Amino acid sequence: MKKLEDGFWRPDDAVSKDFEGRGANPKRKKHERADQPARIPPCASSSSATPTGCARKLQVPDGDLLVHAGDFTVFSKPPSVVSDFNAWLGSLPHRHKVVVPGNHEFVLEEPRNRGAITNAVLLVDSGVEVEGLRIWGSPVTPLYGGAFGMSTAADRKRHWARIPKGLDILVTHGPPLGILDHRPGSERHQGCPELREAVLQAKPRVHVFGHIHFGYGTLRTPDALFANASLMG
Repeated sequence: MKKLEDGFWRPDDAVSKDFEGRGANPKRKKHERADQPARIPPCASSSSATPTGCARKLQVPDGDLLVHAGDFTVFSKPPSVVSDFNAWLGSLPHRHKVVVPGNHEFVLEEPRNRGAITNAVLLVDSGVEVEGLRIWGSPVTPLYGGAFGMSTAADRKRHWARIPKGLDILVTHGPPLGILDHRPGSERHQGCPELREAVLQAKPRVHVFGHIHFGYGTLRTPDALFANASLMG
């Protein structure tokens, strides 16, 4: 990995190739977006879709970049679940994989445990550049008592102000308020209002999240594509 001046990390094997496997365009300016979109199959697992169970039965679409938005354990139990998840990631064909933990991943709140994920780039309030795509991810949700929970609005406002502008992909575990954040037919929205405000300011091209399983689907606006990639269950 190579650290860029703006704090993003770039995998060494991604420096010289674009998503079609061609040599990089020497005329492309730093952070200039590729002409051809990458094939990105977002995947945010349900809390029951552990690699030793449902996840290994998934038909994960092929693509250049796999994005996983968290909840790949059942409250971090059993202890082997993270290594099992890492092995599952390693079995997938995607050349690049990005993972953000969810509110079930208590074990990854401890930084020294994050090295268990070796088959993907793990983003915890951090960013990575993958073949010209700028990606930033955070596991924070308003959920009190959950892993990476941040229950006060003031704290979340400060936190989400860290989202960089000019992102190609933002990955958060939870949704912004009012966007794919409720059960069909329900008026109860469960997204984060402070995240919504920050997303409207930062204007990422794509925002991938999960957490609210019944909000599964996509929403395209003039500014962005939103994807709640939760698995139902």
